[in-house]
Amino acid sequence: MAKALSTGTMVKRYLTFASGLLECVGFSGIIFGWTSLVFVLKRERYFDGLCPARNQSTGDPGHNRTVSCTAQDERFALIFTLASFTTNFVSLPNGLILDHCGTSLTRAVGITVYTLSTLMVALSSAATAYLLFPALCFTAFGGMVFLMTNIQVGNLFGEKRSTVITIYSGAFDSSSIIFLIVKVLYEAGLSLRLMFLFISSLSLLHILRTVFLLPRRTIPYPLPQAYEYGLSCKHSETGERENVSGEVDKDEQDTKQELIKESVQNGDIEEDFPDFRSCVCSSLFFTNCFWLSLMQLRHYLFMGTLNPMLSILAQGDPNLVSKFTNAFAITQFCGIFFAPWNGLLMDRNKKKAHPEMTPASVATQRVEDQHAMVLPLGVTVAQCIAFSICASIPRLELQYLTFILQVINRSFIYGGHAAFIATTFPSTHFGKVFGISMSISALFSLLQYPCFALAKGPLHDDPLYLNISFVVLSVLTFIHPLNVHLHCRKKMKSLLKPPSSPLVLSGGEREQLSSRETDI
Repeated sequence: MAKALSTGTMVKRYLTFASGLLECVGFSGIIFGWTSLVFVLKRERYFDGLCPARNQSTGDPGHNRTVSCTAQDERFALIFTLASFTTNFVSLPNGLILDHCGTSLTRAVGITVYTLSTLMVALSSAATAYLLFPALCFTAFGGMVFLMTNIQVGNLFGEKRSTVITIYSGAFDSSSIIFLIVKVLYEAGLSLRLMFLFISSLSLLHILRTVFLLPRRTIPYPLPQAYEYGLSCKHSETGERENVSGEVDKDEQDTKQELIKESVQNGDIEEDFPDFRSCVCSSLFFTNCFWLSLMQLRHYLFMGTLNPMLSILAQGDPNLVSKFTNAFAITQFCGIFFAPWNGLLMDRNKKKAHPEMTPASVATQRVEDQHAMVLPLGVTVAQCIAFSICASIPRLELQYLTFILQVINRSFIYGGHAAFIATTFPSTHFGKVFGISMSISALFSLLQYPCFALAKGPLHDDPLYLNISFVVLSVLTFIHPLNVHLHCRKKMKSLLKPPSSPLVLSGGEREQLSSRETDI
């Protein structure tokens, strides 16, 4: 039987979880509060020189700053396009660094870049508005580092792993509230420079957390007994794991590993994803990328064009634009409350472990865990369709419902994506598979700027046909949960064949065949 964890160990793990949650809420995805920041930047006259006609109409710098100006809106849309592209595209190099260099080095790079980005915003002005281009891209880079290095914390909580991962993904969505706070404080009299200098100073907290509450390398899964991490460890992490392995009795997970390892050596079990190439060449990977890329593009286009859309629907009333901008930012914060429901749905659908530990039961359990993803993936698609339909209706009051559906769907997308990668593919390749899937979706997200130009130009600020197109395309993403269902059904049939036939394992079991040095 597994030994009970000490009180100190449990306190440290929950402190790691709580501090990671605060880090994700406060820093990881703040660029998605872009609509609130744009409101402030317009008041600060960033790119105001692109609107000479409006400048001539009023001599008051703060008057009617929210009136739509196509050239200025396009410049802000381009910044958000590049920043959102960076958020996903840098996931691949971040994943490679995480897999090969560990948590500490990855976070050191991320903290440095993030601090530089906030300093650049603090030192920028209307005359140096071009600094927003690298600054927001650097913010996206650092924020993704915080998310990726915190996702592994789910490995500390065993059966609640999916729930923890989705909570962190929801916190990533909720961090857009930071720019709303910036907007509110700006309207109360605080300067933009002072607020971003304060954010820069908080990098010290990231450094302390990296040293004391996170591992130097990565958190393994499955987790060894009495696993320790952080500066308080008496031995190096590798030595500690070897020491633990030699001193404790075999627990249930150890028995599972030995059974599978012996079966692989005897040729009774065949691995589904033996290497990284097999992961990225699988149909599951391709349909997952399509599922993520299309729905993410829909959300990015909505967020990037929200400010000019509200200006049009509100007929240029700055008070109405401010009111709906605040409402949008507040609903974004609620992502942290919606995301765990996706994880709970996944964990609830997973069947309990078979009482008898055999290679067949272990392999079957893994396929059942994968099949538990089908319902959450399908629900996410249905949410996206509902959100797209509401966004297509040009009624200002209806946007409240659109905001709610958008934040629910977005929290399900990222939590479901991270949990699907962690469940389906080997954890030794998690960083790389997660990174390359996000990078592919980043390339796809570049289409948002042509879509924005299409709406502003040929469609004459009427995106109805564009929105209808996204409704139709969203329906096509049902192909992913369908593919997962068919894949699991096929694997289950192969597992029910006579013992003479090789048992086919899904990718995640690869780590359960390896040593304690398995990394996330």
